[in-house]
Amino acid sequence: MRGAGAFVCGEETALIRSVMGYAGEPRQRPPYPIQKGIEGRPTCINNVETLANIPVVVRNGAAAFAKVGLPGNTGTKIFSVVGKIRNTGLVEVPLGTTIREVVHDIGGGAPGKGRVKAVQTGGPSGGCIPASLFDLPIDYDSLAQAGSIMGSGGMIVMDDHTCMVDVAKYFMKFLKDESCGKCFTCRKGTQRMWEILDDVTAGRATLSQLDLLKELAEAVKDTSMCGLGQSAPNPVLSTLRYFRDEYEAHVVQKRCPAFVCDQLVGAPCQTACPLGTEAWRYVAHIARGENDLAYQAIREANPFPSVCARVCNHPCEERCRAGTTGGEAVAIRALKRFVTDQADPLSFRPKRTPTAPADAPRVAVVGCGPAGLTAAHYLSLRGYKVTAFDTEPEPGGMLFSAIPAYRLPHDVVRREIASILDENVSVKCDTMLGRDITLDGLFKEGYGAVFLALGAHKSLRLGLPGEESAGVLPSIQFLKAWNLRGESLARGRVVVVGGGNSAIDAARVAMRQEGVERVTLLYRRTREEMPAFEEEVEAAVQEGIALVTLTSPVRILTEGGRVTGVECIKNALGERDASGRPRPVPIAGSEFTVPLETLIVAISEGSDTDCVAVAGANRIATAPTGTVKIDRETLATNRPGVFAGGDVVTGPNTVVDAIAAGKRAAVMIDRYLRAEPLKVPAMPRLPEIFVAPPEVAEGAEIPKGRVEAPRLPVAARGRSFAEVEVSLSAEAASREASRCLRCDLTFTREVKEKDEVPELAMAGGAS
Repeated sequence: MRGAGAFVCGEETALIRSVMGYAGEPRQRPPYPIQKGIEGRPTCINNVETLANIPVVVRNGAAAFAKVGLPGNTGTKIFSVVGKIRNTGLVEVPLGTTIREVVHDIGGGAPGKGRVKAVQTGGPSGGCIPASLFDLPIDYDSLAQAGSIMGSGGMIVMDDHTCMVDVAKYFMKFLKDESCGKCFTCRKGTQRMWEILDDVTAGRATLSQLDLLKELAEAVKDTSMCGLGQSAPNPVLSTLRYFRDEYEAHVVQKRCPAFVCDQLVGAPCQTACPLGTEAWRYVAHIARGENDLAYQAIREANPFPSVCARVCNHPCEERCRAGTTGGEAVAIRALKRFVTDQADPLSFRPKRTPTAPADAPRVAVVGCGPAGLTAAHYLSLRGYKVTAFDTEPEPGGMLFSAIPAYRLPHDVVRREIASILDENVSVKCDTMLGRDITLDGLFKEGYGAVFLALGAHKSLRLGLPGEESAGVLPSIQFLKAWNLRGESLARGRVVVVGGGNSAIDAARVAMRQEGVERVTLLYRRTREEMPAFEEEVEAAVQEGIALVTLTSPVRILTEGGRVTGVECIKNALGERDASGRPRPVPIAGSEFTVPLETLIVAISEGSDTDCVAVAGANRIATAPTGTVKIDRETLATNRPGVFAGGDVVTGPNTVVDAIAAGKRAAVMIDRYLRAEPLKVPAMPRLPEIFVAPPEVAEGAEIPKGRVEAPRLPVAARGRSFAEVEVSLSAEAASREASRCLRCDLTFTREVKEKDEVPELAMAGGAS
């Protein structure tokens, strides 16, 4: 018998039946309990929160009580605020208070750099409300219009690590188990909704099932007798309404954006990597002391392992379960550096899978940065002849021109480029699209396809008068001058404007140039919101760079055509913008002046697509932002045979994303030249190779705490461009690798030794 503790007994008529000793089941209304309740007598059956307001009304009067809240929604409401929020607990607010006030002003927002994306109100049968509706006043009518309910006052805060499909599935499982069964549509409908949600989270569902899910939810809502059945579809309907993109990612892309659904995520480190690198696999080999096999696991997926071991933004670490479950993420990038520093890139023999027809035409790659070189490499492995063009005297793109040698030594880049160029790839430097070659000309010469990988080589402007004055330098121009030609453009007092990696690089390079007195970096938000790598920001501060936050330039001061200073204004943090970061709001009257001799603008970069418009006789579509428009799935532009990827499409992005674009472009160009469909069904990337955990001696201490990569002492850096971060020791690498939780073991099984790892594909192995 389902007693009063059953969820269904939150419905008043079900509770009355339970009090009378019967199973908790609802009945039709009217008559309402106030007319006919316990033993057929009029019954007042309200919750404790409602009854607690009666003494206040009696003591102060109805008029005084009605002053609190909104007309028709008077009084206060107590919420239990929990989830991904800084301040959890009970909070009582007047009805009409906005969700934003509760979440951000009272709750303090998401902890760390997280971004709140939704709240769920009303308990298990409440709806999920997206952050875009947080200005909604909290009252019964507004919540109902948004697809939720007030319920018992629960408010669960969710961030980007919360899967909205999984949330709906979780609550639907509870609700189907709590359904009393009196209404067939509720009992069977909730069961069927849970089954569909289970299919979605496992990657088995189709788009038509999403339509069926919505139809079922509406039927249950409209035909159920009690409040449980009528509100049970809320988690489904609200998440479908506001987060359908997440459902479609599960169904179409076989991807869980929040990295929650195991059957789609597999090992989060592998799924988070744009290249699909099996980070778990090489970490497992390091723990076993098998460094040659670790290098093989890295190199199979990534033609630039040594580069990424130094400058990758390591999304694998952001999703590492050792970090997302309350501890510290495994130092995956540092472990990659340990392995790649011991290996010779030329020793690896990549597997060739010829797919090119015997009469396959040549392929042109325009741009020899990481995206272009990667595309050329993988096209070569498929049997295509590739010509790669670049405007600079040497291939490498932004790896040479934008990243300082103290982060990425040039000899490291050259060795890896040499390892991926072969007899199928020819490189033509000092060749510019629009000046020396055109798209039409390439096709006339017999090229069957063109991949545009031009990068982002234009710094965006501040848009302030005086920006053309002497001494005002775009960050890309400044970095190229030093990295490619050894020219020192900074002098005296230097101010850098920006908060990304380009700004930090410019500041640290300026600090190393002769004739520079001091370097100040201005950023409009706080250090916590800076998009630059935290370790790079910390290194900049250690090297003596002054970090001035919550500051924006408003006027450039000049004299005789040369910059002499910049007028700034202090900011306060306001509401969050589309990026999820608080918007900087200028504080009136807080203006101040910073004298300087050099101003470096590093707010962002744009793609250099002017030559594309000229070369293709304006037949390549570009966006107002200066990027090339493509089909995001196939990388195809509006012109047949022309593909594009990397920063020329996304704007300034990461090295690993550029490599991934080149890798995908090779697949798409191969399919295009073989007249095969470009779009193919997605498949989840799950671990397949079993690597046995190392044997651990009984009583051995489990390593605790993340290892930190050693760095060159600050005193030794000075004006030196020697590499700052150095490799881990073998002992430290082994200890750090043993911290891995081995998420892969859920999906792999022990097989015969010869099948555990593919045959080592290196000549003589790595040493």
